[in-house]
Amino acid sequence: MNKVLVIVGDASETLDTLYPIYRLQEDGFEPVVAAPEQRRYQMVLHEVKPGWTITKEWEGYTIQADIAFRDIKPEEYLGIFFSGGRAPEYIREDEDLLRVTRYYFNANKPIASVCHGVEIPARAGCVKGRRMATVPKCKFDLEVCGGTFVNEACVVDGNLVSGRTFHDNGRYLGPWIKMLIAAREALKK
Repeated sequence: MNKVLVIVGDASETLDTLYPIYRLQEDGFEPVVAAPEQRRYQMVLHEVKPGWTITKEWEGYTIQADIAFRDIKPEEYLGIFFSGGRAPEYIREDEDLLRVTRYYFNANKPIASVCHGVEIPARAGCVKGRRMATVPKCKFDLEVCGGTFVNEACVVDGNLVSGRTFHDNGRYLGPWIKMLIAAREALKK
């Protein structure tokens, strides 16, 4: 089992999404891009410009979804990644995505989240008692759902690894990849 879900939608952050996809490929995993529908999605670039207090958004690359949320059989995938950007604000209401999210938390499979990605497991009721990193503006979303905000580049809480933004990619993705490798090896035994 080498397949890993990467959750996206329109306005997923480009670096939040593409870097994890390439890291998965480097370690022999098959990233499977999942979204509300099987179609091409427009990603964005996010940065807080010097002197600004809000995030500036630019159009980024597009990405093709391999599978729609409704068609996911979660037991066929080793782990799941929740990308950031604005997409989680609207895809978090998708009942099939919530079903899939709850499966990974309940099955204790490797999970990673960055930036606004936290909004999906929070909406699914999966963050209560969990420590997570996220972008500070999502602190409320995490805490109102019972989670604990940690302002660090990498937070590991059991099977859950999280980072604040794409600036943390080099810090939080390595521990998640190690979890996936261990899970893959355990299946071979």
